[in-house]
Amino acid sequence: MHGVRLESVRKVYGAHTIIDELNLEIDDGEFLVLLGPSGCGKSTLLNMIAGLETVTSGRILLGGRDVTGLEPDERDIAMVFQSYALYPTMSVRKNIGFGLKMRGTPKAEIDRRVEDVARLLRIEHLLERRPAQMSGGQQQRVAIGRALVREPSVFLFDEPLSNLDAKLRADMRVELKKLHERVGRTMVYVTHDQIEAMTMATRIVVLDQGRIQQCDRPEVIYDRPVNRFVASFVGAPTMNFLDGRLTRSGDCLAVACRDAVIPLPGLDGSSELTEGRPIVLGLRPEHVLPAEKGGASTIQAVPLMSEPTGPDMFVLMALGGSEITVRLPTGEKVERHTPLPIRIDGRRVSLFSPDSGARLA
Repeated sequence: MHGVRLESVRKVYGAHTIIDELNLEIDDGEFLVLLGPSGCGKSTLLNMIAGLETVTSGRILLGGRDVTGLEPDERDIAMVFQSYALYPTMSVRKNIGFGLKMRGTPKAEIDRRVEDVARLLRIEHLLERRPAQMSGGQQQRVAIGRALVREPSVFLFDEPLSNLDAKLRADMRVELKKLHERVGRTMVYVTHDQIEAMTMATRIVVLDQGRIQQCDRPEVIYDRPVNRFVASFVGAPTMNFLDGRLTRSGDCLAVACRDAVIPLPGLDGSSELTEGRPIVLGLRPEHVLPAEKGGASTIQAVPLMSEPTGPDMFVLMALGGSEITVRLPTGEKVERHTPLPIRIDGRRVSLFSPDSGARLA
């Protein structure tokens, strides 16, 4: 077993708590992504798993073995950093095999493992080149190859794609996901990019201020965020938030905002969803839909601005005294400042407490 377990892990610098009593179980073979804004503690947490940062209190176990006080080279891990950190005077072959050489691995074994990894990463034709003769994407593959060749139990990635352009990042996301499927090892990946997290992770841990806000599968975190912070951080464009009070509109629950009552057909009521209760309504852009004029549970919104993106367009609309962003097909007819009937699928909305930010429904 090559999983990772963190037990009541804390990291404190002086009077500042960076990681606060964090407990986490990472399964053997899982691709877990640590996601959060700058300063949330995700890189510090990764560095503690790697042994690059000491633990103030708590335990870290790798494969059931307590490694809390061990040096990095005693932990059976390999790490890929944001900077490629390649030796500029060495060939790709020597860069990948350098760690094995330092451990005294026989040359024939080094050559075999380097060539196997190069084929896996499709860089066998680059083995005699030096870093300056390669693109950023190729250099990152070499850095990943240097980690792979060691055949560790756990791979750690600290924002490895942030130095690449958008096209290369998208390509490398696919390659890393394929790589995980091939090698089947535990991977822990740090990023602030929620697209990377959503597309690669088997599970996502959303961090804020050193605490886990939510840990679950990407689709659960997107569809049912546990609080307003997670809802606002995951999703592009971000979720829309409207302040109001619960009421009724015909046969369904609704939210009364400053200038409108927004029906939410399909929303299941609960003991916490009492009429008159202050609420924050969360709407994903794709959950606001065009409707037939005069249809049941419709409301008028006023388009203010549109941003075509190819297959979709994002439309900024005035609704209930606030502005929301709506995702519509590019062919949808929208005229600025002309009211547009819309409807909202109450089964897909999120309702949050205005005080704690916790999810209510």
